[in-house]
Amino acid sequence: MKTKLILASALATTLLGGTAFAEDGAVTGAAGGAITGAIVGGPVGAAVGGVAGAIAGAVIDPPPERVVTYVRQQPGQRSVVVEQPIVVGKPLPQEVVLMPIAEDPRYSYTIVNEQRVIVDPQTRTVVQVIQ
Repeated sequence: MKTKLILASALATTLLGGTAFAEDGAVTGAAGGAITGAIVGGPVGAAVGGVAGAIAGAVIDPPPERVVTYVRQQPGQRSVVVEQPIVVGKPLPQEVVLMPIAEDPRYSYTIVNEQRVIVDPQTRTVVQVIQ
């Protein structure tokens, strides 16, 4: 029982304290998942928890508010119709033209299916759909 309490405390410290300093969410997620998995399921649980935590930690962070504001303020361009649903974390087809955001080159935007979409220009992955 004491071991589980110590491990739970270590987990809380890792997740709450380490997250503020971590640059890579996947690494932090993997560590937290491994600790949680070890508490619940021993060594096998640690392995499974580490993988699940890495996936959860790699979730896409939303862009800064200034990027969202910039995209909202841009004049509407012609919307491109895409058959597939537009989902955060999924890439846009190559034929969709992306508009760069000069203030923050980590992001681009476009209008797809009548929705403004913020995209990672290197991977074409949807980062946020603006409603």
